Amino acid sequence: MKQLAVLGSPIGQVLSPVLHQAAYQALGLDWSYRAIDCTPEKLASFLAGLDETWAGLSLTMPLKRTAVPMLDEVSPTVKATGTANTVTVRGGRLLGENTDVDGMLQALLDAAITRVESACVLGAGATAATALAVLNTLGCREVTAVARDATRTGELACAAERIGIGLRIRPWHEAAQYLQAGLVVSALPPGAADPLAPQWPAAENALLDVVYRPWPTPLAGAARRAGSTVIGGLPMLLHQAARQVELQTSRTPAPLAAMRKAAKAALGEVTPSA
Repeated sequence: MKQLAVLGSPIGQVLSPVLHQAAYQALGLDWSYRAIDCTPEKLASFLAGLDETWAGLSLTMPLKRTAVPMLDEVSPTVKATGTANTVTVRGGRLLGENTDVDGMLQALLDAAITRVESACVLGAGATAATALAVLNTLGCREVTAVARDATRTGELACAAERIGIGLRIRPWHEAAQYLQAGLVVSALPPGAADPLAPQWPAAENALLDVVYRPWPTPLAGAARRAGSTVIGGLPMLLHQAARQVELQTSRTPAPLAAMRKAAKAALGEVTPSA
């Protein structure tokens, strides 16, 4: 039996085990997948201890950037964004991919967002770098990133240069000025964007909020009331996990319907954006 896990710290109540176990069951695979709390300081030793029973890993905060130099081979997407959320173990080698790009892009396409002229990204972490890659694919040439900590934006600026997209970094207190962008991507953890909810404008734009629990977020609720198109974090999570399953099991296509059903059951609600 192969084993897999999602690593992060704090690991919290992540939905990944539910999604992956549902996929394995649908594919007839007797594989296991669990959540493991792992700090950046412990990641190298954890990776070094992987043996032939391991098929792969999912990485969440704060490991998506830390892991990249520890992997044997990474995809062009990982090189561009500087982040990896997926590790596939193959022939004793650790292969890195960023399936968050697949997940975010597909979530937007499902919402009929096929081109973006102007965009604002809330945050400057690994998910923000993913957003830059997606926005570049959708034709956006310059993005405004609003950072909570201006001293931690260097890696995002480097990612923008590698991706080939223009980037303006603005301080958090100016965030409200940029919420009228054609697409706003909140790449922040739960609760961080809540203070912006009262400032959401009456604009015909769209919001992608990567949070999936709790849902809807105050920001998503405000955007929906204002008439904006709102995409939640669950569609992105589902699509990125499906791509992980394909990479780690070599089975395509991943059983997305089974994964979606399991996710909604685990959340105890029907999520309209999913």
